[in-house]
Amino acid sequence: MVVKCNSLGINGMDGYKVEVEASMQTGLPAFDMVGLPDAAVRESRDRVKSALKNCGFNLPPSHIILNLAPADIKKEGPIYDLPISVALLKLTGQIITDISDCAFIGELSLAGETRGINGVLPMVIKATECGIKRIFVPSKNVREASVVEGIEVYPIDNIVELKDILNGQKSVQPAALLKNTDLHPNGFVPDFSQVKGQFEAKRAIEIAAAGGHNILLIGPPGSGKSMLAKRIPSILPDMTFEEMIETTKIHSIAGTLNGDGLINTRPFRSPHHTVTAVGLGGGGTGTIRPGEVSLAHNGVLFLDEFPEFSRNALEVLRQPIEDMQITISRAGQNCTYPCSIMVVAAMNPCPCGYYGDETHRCTCSDTKIKRYLNRISGPLLDRFDIHVEVPPVKFDELRSSETTETSAQIKKRVDAAREIQRQRFGTGIGACNAKINAQQFENACIIDSQAERTLKDAFERLGLTARAYDRVLKVARTIADLEMSEVIRSEHVLEAVQYRSLDRKYWSKT
Repeated sequence: MVVKCNSLGINGMDGYKVEVEASMQTGLPAFDMVGLPDAAVRESRDRVKSALKNCGFNLPPSHIILNLAPADIKKEGPIYDLPISVALLKLTGQIITDISDCAFIGELSLAGETRGINGVLPMVIKATECGIKRIFVPSKNVREASVVEGIEVYPIDNIVELKDILNGQKSVQPAALLKNTDLHPNGFVPDFSQVKGQFEAKRAIEIAAAGGHNILLIGPPGSGKSMLAKRIPSILPDMTFEEMIETTKIHSIAGTLNGDGLINTRPFRSPHHTVTAVGLGGGGTGTIRPGEVSLAHNGVLFLDEFPEFSRNALEVLRQPIEDMQITISRAGQNCTYPCSIMVVAAMNPCPCGYYGDETHRCTCSDTKIKRYLNRISGPLLDRFDIHVEVPPVKFDELRSSETTETSAQIKKRVDAAREIQRQRFGTGIGACNAKINAQQFENACIIDSQAERTLKDAFERLGLTARAYDRVLKVARTIADLEMSEVIRSEHVLEAVQYRSLDRKYWSKT
């Protein structure tokens, strides 16, 4: 006799269906598991046997064989404890109802209680696609699972409760569908009204947010670079439901949800400068996990103390910034994670931090400054659309009682500019000026004759690369959108060029 029980697994960003097959053979008592299980799955034998025994269930002293199909895909993690338990109870006649339209995922404790697992959202989405009508998940994961329509989600606390529900001895209603309107903000985001002075930097950040541009902040210690960066999510457009789903899938796989359901505020990831290339890009031994660049998908990746990051880690960013996705290849496994991000970096102009500062004396030699700045490669620096200086705030500005703009006021202008871009490019990943491709340039970046002469002069005088030329034009397009102008004018180009001049001020000396 063979009993089948539906479960699911994770491969990259997507789930896949797994069938847990249980068979009882004559012979000496044994418990064999096949189907490419990893160490955590093989250990399920001991967890499940203990959980069933401690919950009052009995397994006959027989030779039990479990197969996890498809057998050519490696099964990982403790998520199969629950389906293995159900298959064994069904095999021994302790569950008597039909479970062909059900799926089960979850880890068990030795006492038979369920524990939360990673990757529930993509697995529930896959279950719906496979025509499964009911899915049973640990109670800790129910908010995450209940955002998916077309399937009944049942929260489970222990294996005894699950048996009673399946046998009809206990009536339980499925979890209510969690709608976007039922969600609360995932966290507090500071406001720009708390920032004194720094009008030029705030203007550059507004442009960056309006067009999704990468921005580099350069200034001495204490000038407010990190403070400005942490407020950027407060002026970014609200997330669409599709963005929430995709972002939540990544965080679900990485195990960073904490039972919050959908992520409905744009991520702000700020890894320490000691992060490794794997930590930033993703990977690891065994299961390929998303890195910081993917965890920041649809949000902001903030790199503070930019030159202090290792060269290997920083170079990981070059391809994902352009392609909006990162492919990680390991022996026998390839995973592609999305990473449509806004990169914000902050740095000092020299090791001591006071190069070019009028109020402090720089103690660094030219050699030290050169070595420090050259930690950032030219190709990576070229991928920042906007470079802006953040000077020290003056005492009068700190003590000023003048009311500054709130994030809500700035966000209105950003939303208006993004709406123009949505009408221009449609919806979807990368529907903003920073992601304009070669085919869209001619129709999107219409400039008048005077602006074209200004751009040509800047290109020749500053020696811009082709990539820098494209980025200047994209920034000018965003500035024009903020002013509701269909045509890019000369003043828009001049302001955009201004944001590409700091690399000449600092890196030309190296």
